[in-house]
Amino acid sequence: MHGADFAADPHLVYDQLRAQGPAAPVEIAPGVNATLVTGYETALRVLQSPQLFVRDSRRWKDLNEGRISLDSPVLPMMAYRPNCLFTDGAVHLRLRKAVTESLDKLNITRIRRDVEPIAAYLIDQFSERGRADLLHDYAKLLPLLLFNKLFGCPADIGDRLTGAMAALFEAQDPNEALRANEELNASLMELIALKRREPGDDMTSWLIQHGAGLTDEELKDQLVMLMGAGIEPERNLISNTLLTLLTEDSGRGTGMLIEEALDHVLWNDPPIANYATHFPVQDMDLGGTVVEANSPVVISFAGANTDPALKEARQARSAGAHLAWGAGPHACPAKSPAQVIAVAAVEAILNALPDLQLAVPADQLQWRPGLFHRALVALPVRFGPTPATRVASALGNGAMPAARPTPAEQPLRAQAPSAPRPAEPQRAGRKGGFWSTFLDLFRV
Repeated sequence: MHGADFAADPHLVYDQLRAQGPAAPVEIAPGVNATLVTGYETALRVLQSPQLFVRDSRRWKDLNEGRISLDSPVLPMMAYRPNCLFTDGAVHLRLRKAVTESLDKLNITRIRRDVEPIAAYLIDQFSERGRADLLHDYAKLLPLLLFNKLFGCPADIGDRLTGAMAALFEAQDPNEALRANEELNASLMELIALKRREPGDDMTSWLIQHGAGLTDEELKDQLVMLMGAGIEPERNLISNTLLTLLTEDSGRGTGMLIEEALDHVLWNDPPIANYATHFPVQDMDLGGTVVEANSPVVISFAGANTDPALKEARQARSAGAHLAWGAGPHACPAKSPAQVIAVAAVEAILNALPDLQLAVPADQLQWRPGLFHRALVALPVRFGPTPATRVASALGNGAMPAARPTPAEQPLRAQAPSAPRPAEPQRAGRKGGFWSTFLDLFRV
């Protein structure tokens, strides 16, 4: 399940695995074995049975006994981190409460309002060209910029966080991933120190102020989880929804609404296709497949959602009955804001570029190899060239400047942090990055 064939047609693989039952043994990376659950009811059984299936990957037998290479590409997604994704019991409840109650403070109307200027800024970078790669020029960048704002990042820290997070997702070499991870951790620790001194109206400050009393290390690990879980899946949700709408036989040609397209993606091609790794506390029989204690059980959200046993009842189920957000005590706590961001992002670009269409046939698009995600390599589109002033008008924000200089032309405002960075001295005249350029343009 780690080659180009799987990426090209994962549902064929899910069908083949179902012939063995609702769960089947798979190789998820070279030398890494697991059990993949593709049956809907069996997936619910695992997700909703925390006493029998736990998330703490320190139990991983093959890893503990040295049968998993420490540079395996799946370790960054599966190895233990002390956050609410990889913990159980009282520890999980304490960490999750801090996260969910902080997320509850997000104002959905404000999120939509925050998406609009970011969308307009990004669209302006390519609107006059008449062509773009909506994955790399839009869907990939919008969540990075938005999350910097939601987490209260000043310009300097935001530039480093944006660069480190992007590099971490794209790194092919283990050393590149290590350097990106170190920069990400250092940037987050600096952000936490800043927000302890100068709290604001943002997620980082709310987590710090929460009654759970999280330590700096705990705060850092919750932020890594929130940003990682929000940025990569969100960009895939945006791009996969756009693809659905731009595909003639299922999208705008049929009058499909944005919310319907998003729901179609969550049922059929969820951005996180396979994840939620659990470890049985004892040997377990999953529909005829015996899973050894402390061996990984991976939930196929895409496979379970398209389980033929569910097909007849699917029309009668509510739209939210899919498993794209998980289920049980570890279900995604950010479902509502994630959907609002995706709908707002898709709506913004369709309003700004109403004649948007794919630049290549849909069957020629390529998908990134990998077990965990359902992610396009690129989403090339074409459209009638559109002046930046029309983009701002289409998004209904009269406060935006009529014309914006490009990042290379825009003079950057010096914005030093409140205290010197511990890792390195602040460099005079340092050129601002993507986030600081955006801040300078919109004064957010």
